[in-house]
Amino acid sequence: MTHRIVVLGAGYAGANAAGRLAKRLHPADTEITLVNADPEFVERVRMHQLAVGQDLKPRKLTDVFANTGVRVRIARVAAVDAERKIVDTDGGEIAYDTLVYALGSTATNVPENAYNIAGKQAAKRLHARLEDLGAGGTVLVVGGGLTGIEAVTEIAEARPDLNVSFAVRGGLGDWLSEKARQHLRQAFDRLGITVHEGVDGRTLDAEVTVWTAGFAVHPIAAATTLEVSASGQIVVDETMRSVSHPDVYAVGDAALAQGGSGSTLRMSCASGVPTAHLAADAIAARLTGREVPKNKIGYNGQCISLGRNDAVMQWVTPDDQPKDSALTGKAAVRLKEFICKSAAWSISHPTVLMPSRRRHVTTASAVLETAL
Repeated sequence: MTHRIVVLGAGYAGANAAGRLAKRLHPADTEITLVNADPEFVERVRMHQLAVGQDLKPRKLTDVFANTGVRVRIARVAAVDAERKIVDTDGGEIAYDTLVYALGSTATNVPENAYNIAGKQAAKRLHARLEDLGAGGTVLVVGGGLTGIEAVTEIAEARPDLNVSFAVRGGLGDWLSEKARQHLRQAFDRLGITVHEGVDGRTLDAEVTVWTAGFAVHPIAAATTLEVSASGQIVVDETMRSVSHPDVYAVGDAALAQGGSGSTLRMSCASGVPTAHLAADAIAARLTGREVPKNKIGYNGQCISLGRNDAVMQWVTPDDQPKDSALTGKAAVRLKEFICKSAAWSISHPTVLMPSRRRHVTTASAVLETAL
């Protein structure tokens, strides 16, 4: 009997999970289907670049997964029936034996008339609005996290004719080391960005407001019988397996997961890729009767671009606490670009980086996995 694996979402987490599963499992025993609403892989870490009109390399999913054994299905997920093991899409129902849920996150609580860069279409809408904004126009970016910092510096560098400001609830980069914070302030001064710190309930006027103050997972999981957290994330064990439904795995932003040190993983590409690898390896191990790998997920650094010519690499502990050391300037630019390009390259070449060991599913393991 063919074991049907369905992966929902083809972002960094979902695409990596599908590609890795294709390298681990024999196509004679498994059927891997990747479901995504967009026909292309979207480099979400570059949405701030798209927002200022920079071209991104298109990567069609059908091309990416050609000859890998992964079936790409372009469809929008409407619901998941975790009891019947059915995914409802705008293109019909899809049955599964094992589900990998990787639908990710999107911007939340965006005020009316504000813009965001949580996805490709949102970034393009912002670009169109910025194109219409004449010299001297005002742009306010709200939200002091990585997305906000990258967005505001990219806009200020690309459009020096605009008055760009940044609003944060706390202090600018207050989670970073002293070296990184100093460099961040120098970059903001160089780019002419006005910083409003300690903003809470104040009214700030701008012709264009870009909202980066919050992200939330898609509500589909919360509408199922899966156990989810207050944030709507699927609660998983140390192998990314749902604690309530053993035939479901959640990866990336969609999962409330812990790393190897026991600390909760943050929503990021840095979490999405390793959780996808671990889930795929765990699924393959259980289906082929092999030892399930241990969770060794940990962080090394936080990459922050400050336009195209400056950046900060904040080195962190495995549980994501900042170290005193940080890389800045051109060296950080080169490192961040290498990391981003490597992540995209690994998506575009899903069966290249590691040797293929396509093992057969054992009958006993498949029956047990399906029955659980």
